[in-house]
Amino acid sequence: MNVTELVNISIILLLVATGVALLSRRLRVPYVTGLVLAGLPITELLSRRIGLDPSLVLNLFLPILIFEAGINTDVSRLRSTFKPIALLAGPGAVLSSAIIAVLLKFGLGLTWIPALFVAVILANTDTVSMIAVFKEISVPSRLSTIVEGETLFNDAAALVSFNLILQVYSTGSITLLEGIQQLLFIALGGGIVGLVLGYLSIPIFSRLDDPLSSLLLTVAVALGTFQVGQFIGVSGAVAVVVAGLIFGNLGLSSNTSASNRITLLSFWEYASFSVNTFIFLLIGVQINPVMLWKTLPAILLTVFAYQVGRILSIYPLMAVVRWIDRPIPLSWQHLLFLGNIKGSLSMALALSLPNTLPGREYLITLVFGSVLVSLVGQGLSLPWLVKRLKLSKFSEVQQQVEKLQAQLMTGKAAQDELDALLKSGVLPKAVYEEMRSTYQVQIAAAEKTLREFYNRRTGEFDGKSGALSKLDTIRRRLLLAEKGALNEAMRKRILSEEIVRERIQSIDEKLLQLDDD
Repeated sequence: MNVTELVNISIILLLVATGVALLSRRLRVPYVTGLVLAGLPITELLSRRIGLDPSLVLNLFLPILIFEAGINTDVSRLRSTFKPIALLAGPGAVLSSAIIAVLLKFGLGLTWIPALFVAVILANTDTVSMIAVFKEISVPSRLSTIVEGETLFNDAAALVSFNLILQVYSTGSITLLEGIQQLLFIALGGGIVGLVLGYLSIPIFSRLDDPLSSLLLTVAVALGTFQVGQFIGVSGAVAVVVAGLIFGNLGLSSNTSASNRITLLSFWEYASFSVNTFIFLLIGVQINPVMLWKTLPAILLTVFAYQVGRILSIYPLMAVVRWIDRPIPLSWQHLLFLGNIKGSLSMALALSLPNTLPGREYLITLVFGSVLVSLVGQGLSLPWLVKRLKLSKFSEVQQQVEKLQAQLMTGKAAQDELDALLKSGVLPKAVYEEMRSTYQVQIAAAEKTLREFYNRRTGEFDGKSGALSKLDTIRRRLLLAEKGALNEAMRKRILSEEIVRERIQSIDEKLLQLDDD
């Protein structure tokens, strides 16, 4: 394909994506679902068939998506929901893969290796589709964090498991001990690579005053971390996840100006949106409707298999959570099950199957068909499901509280920036004081109204979705900060373990009394 033809195809795809964006908003259809449906007839408009290049997805698109998710993930919130996330992304993914493999082996007559390949590919949940719905419909922030955290680490787990099965296929056999050792080496090695490169990039980033140079560094970190991980033989996906978390939570907060931070985050939001647009359009282009129709019964059985795997992993594991953490409401568990949408990584891994694998084209068709059914069926029903389960409780009181919080936060942020400008000599003292007093009036008004909200009696609030739940969110952050300080004091031998454990138990009891946020 020459450059001119590539440019023409890109123009067509961009115009189609623009049309999909307009129609999806008017018809209230999820954007990614609309892209896949629009991609199905595109092949007829093009002079030659195009499709997903697995190497391009894994080495360029995937690091961009994972890094963007990492820098926008709050580690403190991730830490507060770590237990359910770890259960879902670890044992949950393994259990789901095993169930899918068994059903496919005996339901479709596949041998173990092909069944395991498809199982690992379809045990992965696509984060883009879920978060797209959450942007349109407000859901509890803890639920959103669990979904984002699971899908973030699920991508890495899927790649690690896929490579492990690939090694078994290449070598012919592997012992359980060797498999566990290899799994730990790939996963932990990737984490170490991400830690090292993430921390090394922060001092360089803090010395760059130019936002464009800072932006180039983040691109190099995202793509370079993945390649370093792959070159060493560990998980590049895990490395990018860890590097993104470190950079987003430490790098962006280390003396970074507001304009630089906005420029960087805006770029990564645009990059992620552009990558997803092309991926989901190309998913539709890649799917052959005629081939899907011929294998429809097998595809439906495959969809049934991964849904059974999801059911038998979600509900038992979430029952375990209540023994080690705050319980997960049943309505949330329903969403975790029914929101099990497949996406771009599943397609890329399917295309990465070895050419020597028996029945490779058949397996690719099974995965493609399952992704299409998932994106269309579950993607279209997900917004309705969120409303049906009454997960979206954005009351009028809560809207007023968040508007006041926004007024308070913006005023404080502007004052901080003014302080920095005064200290650097950009603003004279008189101008600084005049501008600061203007923001102080805004802050004082917001604080007064918020204080009135928080001082009202419980009965005056709109249930769990009102101002009390917002106050509970703040209380939870304070209690988690107390736990962190106690653990640090015990680690440094400042306080005895007995005193710390007693105090932490008291804090845990208070946490359990708070409403879910």
